[in-house]
Formats: sequence, C-alpha cells, structure tokens
Amino acid sequence: MRRTPVAVALAAAMTVLFGPASARIQPATTSEAAFVRAEANGRRVEDLLGRARRVMHAWLRHADTRTRLLPDYLPSFRPGTTRALLYTPHNSGADNYPYLIATAWFTDRATYDGRMRDMLRNEVRFTSDRHGLPRTLDLATGKLGDSYVFGAAEYAKDGLIPVTELLGRTPWFFRMVDMTAALMERAAVPSRFGPLPDKGAEINGDLLQTLVRLAAMTGDRRFLEWAERIGDAYVEEILPASHGLPAYEWDFERHAGPDRLRLRDHGNEVMVGLVLLHALETALGRPRAESYRPVLAKMIDRVLASANADGMFYNEIRCSDLAPIDTGISDNWGYIYGAVYTFYMVTGDAKYRDSVLRVLRSLPNYRGFDWERGRQDGYADTIESALYLINREPVPEAIEWIESEMPTLLAFQKEDGLVEGAYPDGNWLRTVLLYALWKTQGTWLEEWQPGVRLGAERNGDTIYVTVESAARWSGRLRFDRARHRRIMNLDRNYVRLNEWPEWSPLDENALYDVRDGAGRTQVLLGSDLIDGLRVTTPARLEVRRVK
Repeated sequence: MRRTPVAVALAAAMTVLFGPASARIQPATTSEAAFVRAEANGRRVEDLLGRARRVMHAWLRHADTRTRLLPDYLPSFRPGTTRALLYTPHNSGADNYPYLIATAWFTDRATYDGRMRDMLRNEVRFTSDRHGLPRTLDLATGKLGDSYVFGAAEYAKDGLIPVTELLGRTPWFFRMVDMTAALMERAAVPSRFGPLPDKGAEINGDLLQTLVRLAAMTGDRRFLEWAERIGDAYVEEILPASHGLPAYEWDFERHAGPDRLRLRDHGNEVMVGLVLLHALETALGRPRAESYRPVLAKMIDRVLASANADGMFYNEIRCSDLAPIDTGISDNWGYIYGAVYTFYMVTGDAKYRDSVLRVLRSLPNYRGFDWERGRQDGYADTIESALYLINREPVPEAIEWIESEMPTLLAFQKEDGLVEGAYPDGNWLRTVLLYALWKTQGTWLEEWQPGVRLGAERNGDTIYVTVESAARWSGRLRFDRARHRRIMNLDRNYVRLNEWPEWSPLDENALYDVRDGAGRTQVLLGSDLIDGLRVTTPARLEVRRVK
C-alpha cells in the first residue's frame, strides 16, 4: 500500500492535534465528560474555520480585476508551467466557488454579502450566452468560449447543489433552476426516449442528480419528466445491453457502447443519479419505482462484485467480466456506497447496508494511502466519502480513520493560505467544513470571529454545546434543522453527493429544555433554536428534547 511521506511524518502529530485515539471514539458518560469533549472539538473547529477563511481570502486576492472571477489555476501552481488564466464553469465555478461561498457564510458574512454575490452577478454578466448557459472566459483577453453542456452540468451538480443544500433558495438556487431548464430544453442527443443532454455517463449523471433535487424542491413537472427521460434511457436500454452496468458512453443509433465503466469521478455520476431517482419515484408512488428496482439491484450487485477484498472500487472496470482496466483505487468509493446505502433505505434489503458496513470497517487498511498521486484532492474526496457514511453508520473504525487522515489533508495548506493554487482547493475547503460541522453537531455562529471556539458533543438525546473565547464575545448560536425535508423536500434523508450531513437536527415544532452553565433552564421551540440563541462567552448549554 502506498503511503505518502507527509502521512508518515504526520503520524505522531495526529495524536497531538486530535487527542488519543481511545478518547476520540469513546462515548461520553457524564455531562462533564461531554462538555470536555465539546471544548476539545471547539479548539479544533476554531483552527479549521481560521484555515478555511485564509484559503478564501488568499484566492480572492487573485480575482480578476474586471470581472472578479477566479481562474482555474494560479501562476503559483506548478511554477515553470504556462497556463492561460481561464475561468471555466466546470472547474472554478463547480469546485472552487461554491465552497468559497460556504466559507464566507460561516466565517465572514460581509464577504458573503459582498464579493460572493458580486461573483454570481459577474458570472451571469460576463459568461452567460443568450439562453443563460455559462461559457469559459479567458480572463487575460476577455475572449469567450462556446456554450457547452459539460460546463453547465458540472456547475449545477457540483457548484450550485451544495450551496442550495446548505442555504436553500438563494440567488444561486435560481441560477441553477433556469440554467438547468435551458440546458434540457436544448438537449441535442436523439434517442427513442426523447432528446438527451449527452451520450456519456458523466453529463447524464450530473443532470440526473440535479433534476431529481429540482423535481422534489419545485414540484415543476418538467424536471421530473426530464429526469425520467434520462432514467428510462439507462434502465430500459443501456443497462440491459451493457451487462447490467452503465457504459462510459452510449451510441443511441447503434445501441452500443464501449466495454468500460469508470467508477471514479467522470463516470460514476449516473449510478448515483439513478438511485436517487428511484428513491424519488418510490416516495411519489410512481410505477417506475417497481420497474427500475430489479435493474438497479443488478447494477449495484455487479458493481459490488467488482470491488477488492476490502470493498474498495477500482478506478475503471470492464462491464462484461468486471475485470479492472485501471487498478488504482477510487477516492470516490463513498459516492457509490452512498447510493448503495440509499438503495438499502428504499428497499430495506440488509445486504446493501452490510456492504457499506464492510467497507467502513476496512478503512484502517488505508491509513496514509496515496489516493491521487500525492494530490490533496484525493484525500479530500475520500474523507468526504467517509463523513457522509458515518453520519448514518458511526462505525468506530471509520471514525478512527477519518481522525487519522485529517492531519494529512490539513498539511497541504501553505503559509500564504492557499492549498495548491488550483481549483480543487475548493474541495479541500469542502471537506474541512464538513468535518468542522461534525465537530459542532451542525451548530454554527452568525458572528463568528477568529479566536471564538464553538464545539458540541451529542450524548444520547442531549446536545452539549460550548462557546469560548479569550476576549469576551457575544453573538447568535444557531442549530441545524432537517434540511433534507425543509430545504430539499425529500421524504427521507437519503445519502446524496454534495449534501451537508445532518448531525443533530432539531424539529421546529418540538419543545427543547435548554440549560445553561449556571443551571438556568428555559423551554424553547426548535424553531427558536434554529433561528438562533444569543450567547456570551464563556457559554455552556445542554439541549434536550422534551416534547
């Protein structure tokens, strides 16, 4: 197994940064123990938010002066190589920008209200064609590229979905709605199911993941009809004709495709989308739920059969005999297992849950593993994968593994605040924020400042929250809600790519007993706590549902 030099060097530092392994997985048994763990989490989170804020401002210093947009690559990335200063919707827009928005939301509200919204206005102003589809822009010359499907599909799925899953119906949501509709209205690949956006599994999968969310959120029948068009093409033609698997691309005139399936990004997207569509069809009681189920079960069974002894997927396999074409291990393993777990949630078939538990228990075998030839993006994606899954199945081995790998990911950040100086720095931000929200149990501070330490620990039905700072600080502490239901309008909290896991969501209409460090108690609605509770440091709160 390949171990990176930085992983070996940081093995000892992991205990210093994150505490002894036994302390990281043992459940708190008393209120005081829970508060001690919450305080430790707060120290970690203060460091993580500070790091994220430095990344954001480091990138903003390199924004184009005319458009305020960011290039895919900075000149500092791989010095000595020459790259055009290009803004592209599928890289900068999809991977970097959304997590700058999220970072600003949590750490710098003035930047969120100012620069982040300016960037959206200018993305529309300087890159959109007359239909609202984004194009590439040479920031040095002002030259625009052609409109194309991939840019819009990636920008929606990887850029605008995570912002919407976090914040709801912001201007970025409306950008996604109209851009996706414009793309589907101009779908140009003929098939017997109607025009499709592309021949490939990536773009069709991107759009499928977006369309399912928009169908649920808006109730606009166009989005469900478009999603079903793509779903039918795969369930009724591609999967049966390609050994039960979604071939990398498909010729709808010849009804054939290559004998290959990519199980990492740029190929696995359609499997995730198909399973999410099946979940929605089931929730709506539509007939496709039954017709899709056996076909998708075969797809999942064959993919699982292709995994190695630990349950990890190879980068690429042959559809016909499952033999690996690229024997590298996919850092996106959890994206597929998220779909597997969602299929378990819908069908109740325990073998799919068991497959997820198996891979989570095998993660200690991948300590210090080189996921993407030394690039931070591989570590970011694989830790992201695990965070989605431990939210549903808190397997101790997986929790241990996440803690062991986070120092490696953090070590990629440089003194100037940048990580690599390339658009995947946004993926680093994403995983750091996901991890931080785990350590706050989804709570956050509206007026957060460097030096303010928010941490939380859940023990049974009680959330223990601490807010500390060296200097006196006062602000609003906000709790999480069931965003899958309140924002995304999904009946269940399915595992889904580009979500923000719900760690301790409150019910708006339930009553909660809130006890402070002085023993004072008040009973509040969940909606009161979601709207925010004014606290002054130092603060300790116990929050327990009473009705």
